[in-house]
Amino acid sequence: MEFNGTVLIVDDEPHIRKYIGLILRKLGNPVVLEAANGEEAIAACAQHNPDLVLMDVNMPNMDGLQALERINAANPDILVVMLTSLATRHVVERCLELGAVNFVRKDTPKEAMAKVLSDTIADHFGEE
Repeated sequence: MEFNGTVLIVDDEPHIRKYIGLILRKLGNPVVLEAANGEEAIAACAQHNPDLVLMDVNMPNMDGLQALERINAANPDILVVMLTSLATRHVVERCLELGAVNFVRKDTPKEAMAKVLSDTIADHFGEE
């Protein structure tokens, strides 16, 4: 499936945003937006209404869990996939409780990450 929707990548580390963006561009021709923290993510979602948000859990100002809760409350149709370096069971469960559709560790090899993202997109947007 080729994905051409709008994606918001939220991470406080610019190189991670760039890396995730490169993976997404292998899945199609998406419009890729970026935010550096939860506050910026909420504002970007309100302004651009992305199809998909890929968001880090641990960020300054407002973490990904707080932002996920607010994004999901404002627009439950936005798909959110959480990203993290440390995936404890509690954090994964909390993300899913708050409305995330999937959870990916940042250290997942790029081919495996592309597969997870591709499968998530196909599951929610259907095959073209």
